[in-house]
Amino acid sequence: MLLAHLADLHLGYRQYYRQTAAGINQREADVARAFARAIDGVIAKQPDVVVVAGDLFHSVRPTNQAIVHCFRQFQRLKEGLPRARVVVIAGNHDTPRATETGTILRLFAELGIEVATDEADRLVFPELDLAVLAVPHAAIATAERHRLERQGPEKYQILVVHGEVDGLFPLDRWWAEPGGALLDPSELAQGGWSYVALGHYHVMREVKPRIWYSGALDYVTPNPWGELIEQQKTGVTGKGWLLVDLDSGRVERQYLEASRRLIDLKAIDARDRSAAEIDQAIQDRLGSVKGGIDDQLVRLVVHDVPRHLARDLDHAAIRAAKARALHFHLDLRRPDAHRTIGVGAPGPRQTLADVVRAFLARRPLPERVERDRFVDRGVGLLESVSFEPEPGA
Repeated sequence: MLLAHLADLHLGYRQYYRQTAAGINQREADVARAFARAIDGVIAKQPDVVVVAGDLFHSVRPTNQAIVHCFRQFQRLKEGLPRARVVVIAGNHDTPRATETGTILRLFAELGIEVATDEADRLVFPELDLAVLAVPHAAIATAERHRLERQGPEKYQILVVHGEVDGLFPLDRWWAEPGGALLDPSELAQGGWSYVALGHYHVMREVKPRIWYSGALDYVTPNPWGELIEQQKTGVTGKGWLLVDLDSGRVERQYLEASRRLIDLKAIDARDRSAAEIDQAIQDRLGSVKGGIDDQLVRLVVHDVPRHLARDLDHAAIRAAKARALHFHLDLRRPDAHRTIGVGAPGPRQTLADVVRAFLARRPLPERVERDRFVDRGVGLLESVSFEPEPGA
């Protein structure tokens, strides 16, 4: 018995300003392409059941284009796997704050897909000797949360749930998806499930044997760089979905071909360097990228850049690099401030600009607002103001 586990598609996700020839946001097109490639892979593997563990769309009110694309891909899936059962649950991005608002996910029931949006639903498929407990975000987030218990005599018992396993997310989780309902890992492990399909965490991850996050199909968090670092720490080499053998418990990672690369260049230490030397180091880093930076997502962190040197950099060359890449984030970081606090000794302390930058990086934004420009603008406004200490302070 084979199961395909997908999650966190975030169709309709938009980022940056570049558009395709058809006038579609380029990142939205990338995410849509990733879903189509995932459907190709699922059909090729011929699983008996397909589950999508939440966050089908990036927002409660997706665009018509995202809805149509999703409908067509599910239609392809049903035509390619006419005997397979397909189960979709709502994640926090799919769940409206007001219950009377309704959700677009019910549309897909017209294709013969089982959809759980508000309450947990136990689905039984006798021909497969299979039961699926589909638990959407709303059923976990409410005060009277649903109990995650196995029931019935079916040989194969699957739990599909969207939430955050307590203690799993990293402490520096500012890059991670907010708003997930907490899940108790011991409750999941004691359920005796054939498999637990989790959604919400965007990196492929085994929580415990037969309990997995499949991760997202593309980088759809506000800032993907922390997510990339988390992947490298855990040995994950990309985005994709999971193919699970319910009899043996074997889980195979099915990586997708990425539409573009996410490149986090080696940081530069600018201490005691001139503006010209920093410019040269930046160009050397960019020139070291195999295949070039054109149409890619690139970040370069430069440490210890005083404000006056940041102004003297070759901004024309920086703009040229940004024009070549789909997105080039040049992260210029100020030197650590050393101040005397009270009667204590001097020591490093986070600057006000650092605090503001971290806050703005986490702040929820409308999809049309480019985060990097928003953060840079906020920090720039702060730094344009000079503070003079009062006499005797």
